[in-house]
Amino acid sequence: MKTQGRSQLGVRATAEISSAGRAHRLPSKRPGLALSGLLAGGEEQPRTLRIAILDRDSGFLVVLAKRLERPGWRHEVLSSRISAKALAAIEADVLVLDLAVLGSRCWTWLGRLCEQRPDLRVIVCTGASTAAERVRALRLGADDWLSKPCHPEELIARIEAITHHRRRAEARDFTPVTLGEVEIRPDQYQAFVCGVSVCLTRREYQLIVLLARAGGEVLPRERIYESLWGYEMARNDRSVDVFVHKLRRKLERASPGWRYVHTHFAIGYRLAAEATEAAAVHDLHVGAPPAEDLLAA
Repeated sequence: MKTQGRSQLGVRATAEISSAGRAHRLPSKRPGLALSGLLAGGEEQPRTLRIAILDRDSGFLVVLAKRLERPGWRHEVLSSRISAKALAAIEADVLVLDLAVLGSRCWTWLGRLCEQRPDLRVIVCTGASTAAERVRALRLGADDWLSKPCHPEELIARIEAITHHRRRAEARDFTPVTLGEVEIRPDQYQAFVCGVSVCLTRREYQLIVLLARAGGEVLPRERIYESLWGYEMARNDRSVDVFVHKLRRKLERASPGWRYVHTHFAIGYRLAAEATEAAAVHDLHVGAPPAEDLLAA
């Protein structure tokens, strides 16, 4: 009798989830994501968010589906067998992801997704974890991490926070910005050298945009961290240095005659296009260790 009761409950839960998924199917055509862009200006009304959910906890999905209806957000529950490539083509603004669904392939899957969809906001919502796992996910490009069990209101608040949905969305200016041989293209969330993509990840793109907005001024590491991750940097955290190192390496490989990201030792970083010889002379004057981002304290 108990087995039969659980079976019937599972059928009802599955039916309710499927019904919710059909009722909130995502639109067939994907308009531009309403995020603050490079050199943004003007305002527009925020549009309906589209939430993709990759989770197999039927109870959690039923409660979450009902809660997502209140603000009028559209949502879709995805198959646990979906590939990162297939998900990269889905029409969504936010992905709520339980890494346990993916098993041992979760890290490769997450890294590939974040590279292919720099515009997609990712919230990992999963069970017990270690600090190393949370750090790894954030460095791969996840925007937030929430541990289960959790209240759906907290998840909603985190979605609002990473999408700024409660604020007026700023209209994006798609005008390219050129520095040396590098062209930053806000319409593609990417940077190019002579028409060839530099293949920046989402976090690397966010970093180059942040530095470009500074207009050549030095940004402290703490300010960079708070701008990209949304909260105060912990003592001895090297995340900024790691991403600066990756960004600098990609830019210099794509444009070897120039240096773009400059280290100001014990302070932070600035973005400016300088010929290789001129950049080397400047580093000697400011006392920065040559290309050693990981040692910039």
